[in-house]
Amino acid sequence: MDKIKNLIEDLSKRQEIESIALGGSRATKLNDNNSDYDLYVYLNSDLSKEVRKNILDKYCNYIELNNTYWEVEDDCYLNDGTIIEIIYRSVDEFENELKSVVLDCNAHNGYTTCMWSNINECVVLYDKNNKLKDLKDKYDIKYPKELRRNIIEKNLKLLDGYIPSFSTQIKKAIIRRDIVSINHRITEFLASYFDIIFAVNELQHPGEKRLISICLSSCKYLPKDFEENLEKLLSGNRNKEEVMLIVNKIVDNIKELVLDIK
Repeated sequence: MDKIKNLIEDLSKRQEIESIALGGSRATKLNDNNSDYDLYVYLNSDLSKEVRKNILDKYCNYIELNNTYWEVEDDCYLNDGTIIEIIYRSVDEFENELKSVVLDCNAHNGYTTCMWSNINECVVLYDKNNKLKDLKDKYDIKYPKELRRNIIEKNLKLLDGYIPSFSTQIKKAIIRRDIVSINHRITEFLASYFDIIFAVNELQHPGEKRLISICLSSCKYLPKDFEENLEKLLSGNRNKEEVMLIVNKIVDNIKELVLDIK
């Protein structure tokens, strides 16, 4: 934290900034030597790119300003070479997203409860009006049964059984021998698959990294042959004609798990 202490102090002087939090593996103590810093900056009004650059120039030797591939963020190398990702969020929009998922129980196509996990796991570094602390307190609640049910129902349909389902799309891509499409559909398939697993276990989704190891260590309920089937599906040496067989096994096993745990 000493590496970014002065940066945080400079950011906290801005009126536009409501709160600052540390997220990712450094917040959950799962970081390693290659871990970067994930800094979440919650805004009450727009913070201009010029202001951000003036602050970052003091602490970073390389800056990618205003990347918008996912959220608005500045991706940088600190002067010592450590990567820092600074994600900017409207505090009001973030609160609305939490409400939509946790209180209104709306499911997404995978990764449904990531923001909920994000608020609960983050380490608050600055909180001008205690808004982030209030959100952490408000959403420190038991996993809603309706949310669990909605995530499972929506993502099971995405996995299999319907014309737009990912299993159908994977099959079409295999027939066409479209390897790029196969990999893309498998990625989406797994996003829904893991969303179901975390919902079954009433656990908030931790994000896209270390999912197999997190499931093995944290989930009470897992599909049969969980690790084995994923290794077969994701093996670079897999026979494309066998992919559908593995996909079908994964679907059958997750459906069996859902029926058993209901």
